[in-house]
Amino acid sequence: MGVFVKVELDPEKCKEPEKLVDICPVDIFAIKDGKVVVVEENEDECTFCNLCVQHCPEGVKYTKLY
Repeated sequence: MGVFVKVELDPEKCKEPEKLVDICPVDIFAIKDGKVVVVEENEDECTFCNLCVQHCPEGVKYTKLY
């Protein structure tokens, strides 16, 4: 988990969650074993650009931990 940011993903609530891998400019998302996952070591790189939330408003949530 990130120190400053926590990103949560519910791919069931997201249409085409695999597109998050391409949408995120700082590689928060990756495909692992055929599923989209949050790359925890990249969470603190989040710039809050909101592109992931725009693509998947019900399935992605990020929280500032500071």
